[in-house]
This record gives sequence, C-alpha cells and structure tokens, in this order.
Amino acid sequence: MTSRAENSVGMTIGTVVRQAGVNLQTVRYYQRRGLIEQPPKPPSGYRHYDSGAVDRIRFIKRAQELGFSLAEIGELLELGDGRCGDVRRVAESQRALVAKRVADLTAMQDTLDELIERCRHERDPGHCPLIETLSRNG
Repeated sequence: MTSRAENSVGMTIGTVVRQAGVNLQTVRYYQRRGLIEQPPKPPSGYRHYDSGAVDRIRFIKRAQELGFSLAEIGELLELGDGRCGDVRRVAESQRALVAKRVADLTAMQDTLDELIERCRHERDPGHCPLIETLSRNG
C-alpha cells in the first residue's frame, strides 16, 4: 500500500518497481520505448513517479499477457479512454490473431496425437513413424 507521503511527493523508481511487480530494467525499457514517461531529474537526484506510473506498467504487463506486442500496447495507450471504438478494433484484430494461433496449435496437437498413436501400434522396433515423418522433406 502506498503511503500518503509517497502520493504527495511521488515514488522513487524502486517503489514503482516493487508496486508494479517488475524489475528496474523493465521500467527503463518501457521508458526507452516511450510507453511510460521518465520524470525530470531534480537537483536532489531522485526522480519521482506518480501512482499512474504503476497503473500504466500493470496495464502494459497485462496487455502483454493477452498477446499484445509493445507496439500495439503503445497504440492502445495513445488511443486512451475516449476512443473505445478504435481500441475495440485493435482488440478484435488481436483476438483474430489469437484464434489463428489456437487453430494452428490445435492442428499441431492433432498431428502429434496421430504420430504418437502410429508409434504405439508400430510392430517393428527398428522403425519409428514419428522420426520417419519428421525426417521427410516437405
């Protein structure tokens, strides 16, 4: 939980890292990619982030878990709350990609199931249908 002092003054990058559940390199990388802003460095030497930085990092991580690339996440962040139709279109596109991956993975699983079943029924110990199939060109 964030203390009142952290909210009024801001959080150091170490606090942001802990609260967002990421490492320092992740925050720096997101800054280089333009996904989160790097606060100006005051004379005291410690940059101070507001609580929005933690929320934004959590958003980025969750979007990555859903399969969005960092470029797509940047686009979502630019669109913001006021452009739900545009955000929906990006999400629909992502969903179509996920559906394609699921179909591809299902086809791979079916092929492996078939090859495993052929191996179970192979009577020649010197012959393996799975190895034979994977060794073929095309």
